[in-house]
Amino acid sequence: MNATASPLGLPIVYLVDDEDVVRDALGWLLRSRRLLCEGFASAEAFEAMLDAKPPAALAEWPRSPSCLLLDVRMPGMSGLSLFERLVERGLIAALPVIFLTGHGDVPTAVAAVKRGAFDFVEKPFSDNTLVDRIEQALALSEAAIHARLGREGVRRRLGELTEREREVMRLVVEGRPNKLIADELDISVRTVEVHRARVFEKMDVRSAVELANLLREA
Repeated sequence: MNATASPLGLPIVYLVDDEDVVRDALGWLLRSRRLLCEGFASAEAFEAMLDAKPPAALAEWPRSPSCLLLDVRMPGMSGLSLFERLVERGLIAALPVIFLTGHGDVPTAVAAVKRGAFDFVEKPFSDNTLVDRIEQALALSEAAIHARLGREGVRRRLGELTEREREVMRLVVEGRPNKLIADELDISVRTVEVHRARVFEKMDVRSAVELANLLREA
């Protein structure tokens, strides 16, 4: 994936490392591979960027494929502490985390991978290996964002259903035939057919099975 590859927007790599020379070198490397990079000198600075976003915007962030390169050991808040906060916020699915670690921090990085981090790369690292893992993380982020947008679309369509359509939908998903739905709701079979057709149209499905799968995934 490069800076023009995603229909969701330009991919971006966030970099949190307290060493200026590391941020500069990685920024140059990523730009040479046509990847945008935004650097932060501390975990606190990155978290402040998140805190500045309105809650509604943060719930939909990131909107374009993204990943985070995160140094394990930094003054102040450690990379591991920032990672735990990102886990609590539910952000790491769409923002895969790659830890940058020295040899002594490998056990810590391994533990973080078990907690959901995407990977860790030990310093000094191969440029090609790192960029390969970044591109894989960005692809994972893109898939997660598409899935989130799909869920948002389902919730939006559900919000367009009337109360009666919701009742009919619930019984359709349970596998009830139109006659039993009509009896339970005390309406005509024809009325059930009309509501069923409207539910399928609004939810953009063609069968009860497809509707049930859509709701399950959402």
